[in-house]
Amino acid sequence: MASENINLHIDEGIATLTLNRPSRHNAFDDTLIQELTDTLIALGQQDEVRAVVLAGEGKSFSAGADLNWMKRMADYDREDNYRDAQALGHLMHTLDALPKPTIARVHGAALGGGVGLVASCDVAIAASTAVFSLSEVRLGLMPAAISPFVIKAMGERQARRYFITAERFDADEARRIGLVHEVVAPDALDATINELLERLRANGPHAMVAAKQQVLDVGGRPVDTAMLEDSARRIADIRVSPEGREGISAFLDKRKPDWTPADD
Repeated sequence: MASENINLHIDEGIATLTLNRPSRHNAFDDTLIQELTDTLIALGQQDEVRAVVLAGEGKSFSAGADLNWMKRMADYDREDNYRDAQALGHLMHTLDALPKPTIARVHGAALGGGVGLVASCDVAIAASTAVFSLSEVRLGLMPAAISPFVIKAMGERQARRYFITAERFDADEARRIGLVHEVVAPDALDATINELLERLRANGPHAMVAAKQQVLDVGGRPVDTAMLEDSARRIADIRVSPEGREGISAFLDKRKPDWTPADD
């Protein structure tokens, strides 16, 4: 599913998906949104893919909306704008709910929709030089399509500030408010992500998918009898699954489970 806008490389079960519009700081347009959505859907259906790393080519992770796209949008009517917003929201939802672990490799600028991509990944690792902004209100707009995912990541209180001020903030602030998990020196970014990927390779692939889905289904909902019963059913199902039985047997036998790479 790779294209001139996206580079896709799959190696030992790790799919590295790189936005490839460096001259435009990997800014979105409608074509990139659709191609990225389609590629993510395809990766989500491939059993051999164990995890997805989302990155950006060039100086920036993603600088939000492309200028030429914005010029075209100036002539859109309400229905055209509605369809565009739906497409962007669908991209974020596809990434958020992807049945694979996802890691955002954040460097340079992550602005507007770029922040949405960061927020929609399971893990976000940022270079110390990264900068962030939800700058839509400067244009008389609002970060609406990405808001469900950004608010989940940074919380309502922080979103109130950064949605309405449009101020830029650095990687340390992004970590403080929960938008990214870890901040490292730029030259340590890839090594840190590779170490994390090694941890993921050691885990049951189906178990990680189930654990991610548990968070998505439980987060923000009241703890009631139905939730407790559902959680009990899930763990009962996974314990008797082939992967669950193999994992427990491997632990008891003091050996590595069969999903672990042979050279580990």
